Amino acid sequence: MRTSFVWTILFLLLATPSQITAQQDSDHNFNVAKNLDVLTSIYKQLDMLYVDTLDANEVIVGGINAMLHSLDPYTVYYPEEKGEDLQLLRTGTYAGVGAVVRKNLKLDRVIISEPYEGMPAAEAGARRGDIILSIDGEDMTTSDVSYVSSHLRGEAGTSFILEVLRPAAGQSSAKGKLPQGKKLKLKITRRAIQQPAIPYYGLREDGIGYLNLNQFTENCSRDVRRALLEMKRQGMRALVFDLRGNGGGSEQEAVNIVNMFVPKGKLIVSNRGRLKQGNRDYKTTVEPIDSVMPVVVLVDDDTASSSEITSGALQDLDRAVIIGSRTYGKGLVQMTTELPYNGTLKLTTNKYYIPSGRCIQAINYRHDKGGYVEHVPDSLTKVFYTAGGREVRDGGGIKPDIEVKPDSMTNIVGYLMYADSSEVVLDYVVNYVATHPTIAPAKDFHLTDAEFDDFCQRVLKSSFTYDRSTSTYLDNLEKLARFEGYYDDAREEFEQLRKKLKHDTARDLDYNRVTLKRLLESDIISCYYYQRGVIEHSLGWDPTMGEAIRLLGQPDEYLKILGKAQ
Repeated sequence: MRTSFVWTILFLLLATPSQITAQQDSDHNFNVAKNLDVLTSIYKQLDMLYVDTLDANEVIVGGINAMLHSLDPYTVYYPEEKGEDLQLLRTGTYAGVGAVVRKNLKLDRVIISEPYEGMPAAEAGARRGDIILSIDGEDMTTSDVSYVSSHLRGEAGTSFILEVLRPAAGQSSAKGKLPQGKKLKLKITRRAIQQPAIPYYGLREDGIGYLNLNQFTENCSRDVRRALLEMKRQGMRALVFDLRGNGGGSEQEAVNIVNMFVPKGKLIVSNRGRLKQGNRDYKTTVEPIDSVMPVVVLVDDDTASSSEITSGALQDLDRAVIIGSRTYGKGLVQMTTELPYNGTLKLTTNKYYIPSGRCIQAINYRHDKGGYVEHVPDSLTKVFYTAGGREVRDGGGIKPDIEVKPDSMTNIVGYLMYADSSEVVLDYVVNYVATHPTIAPAKDFHLTDAEFDDFCQRVLKSSFTYDRSTSTYLDNLEKLARFEGYYDDAREEFEQLRKKLKHDTARDLDYNRVTLKRLLESDIISCYYYQRGVIEHSLGWDPTMGEAIRLLGQPDEYLKILGKAQ
């Protein structure tokens, strides 16, 4: 053993780098072959001797997924039957009816949650809150969401009958009991559903254009170009480009969009990985639409991947001011490769670097290392420079030039608007729509105080409950005080504090009146004007949009941020 160790040390000291590399390659290849042989042998033994008959698809695909889980969250195996999911990811297109469905837990039924504007479900008359009873005569009342969704999808051009129950006006559903309403049979013809990459754009009266891009699907840059040209013809003098919540997509589309604002021949992003032949530099290839018009890009912590290439490149080239909160920090690039039996592997192959040379990866992307977000403090990051000499840093995500912190959400708002267990908002919205054939334009629509008070009464009469963080923290503090022996001396103070923090739903509803009204208004607007209406309405009170409008009204400040002050 000792002699073997000595010979190993001598080999490492005397070997040339090429010999060491060759030995490492040999060891790697041997380990690959050995472990593949072991894996095959294990499955053969299991298949022959295991007490139960194995499902090859379940066991082997489960093993594949476990192997990929040890790498990163973006490397994914798509067997043939999951090919539609990959197609949706790439293009945003699928064949179906164009509606989101979800489970109403109180009714234990699948319902229409959101029909998309101009899509088959909406055109056939489906509404939010419709309870799905059957599809082409097959009962769906005991089916789960995935089963119903799979039956709504199908080949483009095929038709079916969707039977729904539409709750009557004034109805409030009781747990486990269907409300009174009207049964409807809707004939729907499936077609290719293209989720809109641009749900809303428009020009304000002051000449400031707004464009919301929510995904980088194939050819989305054509839609962006068309929208920009239209607004320019209408007199656009500045642009707010909203990338909040945009999780990314095609890298080439990001380059194409940046090219609309910067001159031809500029380096936008570089990909670097293990294989040199896979490395690539993306440069702008055509003349821009406008290289001088003021541009503000809105970002948040869900702005990721291609959205970060776009916002980061515009920042590095001093072409736009970035406003919002720090972005997600996904600096990885994926490619797809075909597998036997019509499978596909999407795998991470490169990191990308934006024009200043920085990589904005913030995620410890290895699952086995926890997969956590790690924005490094500025004191530990590396400094890079924009085209004009401004300092920018790596360390995770794109740091905005102007930070606007997102609004926090209280527990009652979260439970009412987003918790699966709460359906009181749905009941209110469905009843509102049933009694209001039309409403004001999206940007002008507001609930009256009387209408909001009616909502509050519905909440108080319902079985709605929620956890209060203050009560939870106080309970934990009391337990700790008892454990450490301080409670008896502080008993009176604890009791007084508990009385002051007594659960009061009516008070909490009133305290959160402004926030709840806005969210209720958005839910109602979506039933009449869909996603575009929700966005248009929100711009009237959005603090990040407000900061963008303020800055674009101060040209000297805008230029100073970009280092171009006159």
